[in-house]
Amino acid sequence: MILSRTSQYAIQSLIFVATQPRGVPVLIRTVAERLGVPPPYLAKIMQSLGRAKLIYSLRGRQGGVCLREGGEKTDLMQILTLIEGPGLTENCVLGLKICGDETACPMHAQWKPIKTRIVKLLNQQTLGKLAAAVQSGKYRLTELPFAALEAKGVAQGKGPAILVQAQGIRARRAGSARN
Repeated sequence: MILSRTSQYAIQSLIFVATQPRGVPVLIRTVAERLGVPPPYLAKIMQSLGRAKLIYSLRGRQGGVCLREGGEKTDLMQILTLIEGPGLTENCVLGLKICGDETACPMHAQWKPIKTRIVKLLNQQTLGKLAAAVQSGKYRLTELPFAALEAKGVAQGKGPAILVQAQGIRARRAGSARN
């Protein structure tokens, strides 16, 4: 069970949105820049997440996306099932159309207990838990450290840039004084 790039981007963006103050919209463009995701691709993913009622979007000058009420309780398995489809946990690791206890592939016996543990782990990991881990400063969502993003102008680009720091969340507008 390897995650597709779409699933990875969906999870990363939802965690990022979950780190934002409740009800404060964040631009998809900002999420894309912060995570290093192509903006048009992320926009399509966010549309799917919106249709699934995980996020909602606000139009206009103060627009963006926000996590729906109770969205922090959404677990990773729910997100992956939404993106990858219901067969995610049923598919054969070798790609055979029919694979089960009665008609097993050569990897079935070894893969089944691993898959069971992975599914259990994904069911236990919620957006709220993962957002808190990122906010603690111990974990990150991007390949680049914040200093590199800031040097590239991503963190201080046009409009608000959302920073995730060890002390918590701080929104900083371009050109504002440093704290």
